[in-house]
Amino acid sequence: MKDQESTTRGKIIQIDEGQVRSHLSELVRGSVEETLNAMLQAEADELCKARRYERKAERASTRAGHYERQLETKAGKVTLKMPKLL
Repeated sequence: MKDQESTTRGKIIQIDEGQVRSHLSELVRGSVEETLNAMLQAEADELCKARRYERKAERASTRAGHYERQLETKAGKVTLKMPKLL
């Protein structure tokens, strides 16, 4: 019984370095994807002179959804949602 307790104490915390790296890589990739998509939306807002679904007399164009493009980054492949403007 005492032998079991001593071997159990030595293995209370185990860290799988591969899983940690994979999880961190996915967090970074997701953050890059969110940031790039937010930048695309901000640029579309600026070009339209109105935010999405906003009704203004100054509005320069309208949105017609988006299409997706894949972009390979150092953080991994991200999916960009490219706004369509009319």
